Amino acid sequence: MKTYLLLPLVALMTVPALSQPQLEPPRAVPARTLNLPGAAAGAPVPISDPTLTRFSLDFSGGTPKQLVTAIEKAMAKPLNAIIPEEHADVKLPPLKMTNVDVWQLFQALELTSQKTEAYVTGTAYGGLGRQQQNYQQMRTAYGFRTSGARSDDSIWYFYVEKPNMPPLTPSEVQKVCRFYPLTSYLERGLTVDDITTAIQTGWKMLGDKDAPAINFHKDTKLLIAVGDPAKLETIDSVLQALQPAPVGFAERLKEINTKATVAPTPAKPAE
Repeated sequence: MKTYLLLPLVALMTVPALSQPQLEPPRAVPARTLNLPGAAAGAPVPISDPTLTRFSLDFSGGTPKQLVTAIEKAMAKPLNAIIPEEHADVKLPPLKMTNVDVWQLFQALELTSQKTEAYVTGTAYGGLGRQQQNYQQMRTAYGFRTSGARSDDSIWYFYVEKPNMPPLTPSEVQKVCRFYPLTSYLERGLTVDDITTAIQTGWKMLGDKDAPAINFHKDTKLLIAVGDPAKLETIDSVLQALQPAPVGFAERLKEINTKATVAPTPAKPAE
């Protein structure tokens, strides 16, 4: 009796397993690669959109407007694009692609543009007007984006993500006043005009259009300067260069030069 009862149970347990269809393993699809400056070798191509026109592009680099013109030529149809005036001069890298659409191209452009940059968030001033700048880091990027369903008629807009720092006007730049004693320089035969001319020549060569104001106070023999602390560093450099050489430096230098020019006396041969 036990044998006849077990056989139907075994049959019932095995029949459903045999009747299930066998699933094929998923096939691996090889990923195409991009030839982009800054992109890692073998980086996968961004996902494409089957509704968009495909084309090949060889762009040598340039502005966003020049890229749009190159895409229109490659697609043989117009591309709706908006480029804000403040971003019109952004330099784009060379792009060489084969059989892509604008969605893939713009994704790749955005990925290669991403980087981390440091920018100044504030300036602190210490003793003697010395300045110390505070920095933060931010991810920057640029590229083309669109909203809604993508098609050949989509409107793309160029964007730039970067720190939005308001420009400083001359009145907003913090100025300091410094005093430089010139007595020791004047006693050695230098004139005020000699010193101030050297300072102003340094500013001129640096291309400073808003150079600090300097004035010599005759009673105290002080040179008074007012301006940006960074630009006043030129005065420190000039006065340091005009400092007299250390005591004995000239004699030591003469001794070194004499030894270098006098030929050594040849040794007498042994008798």
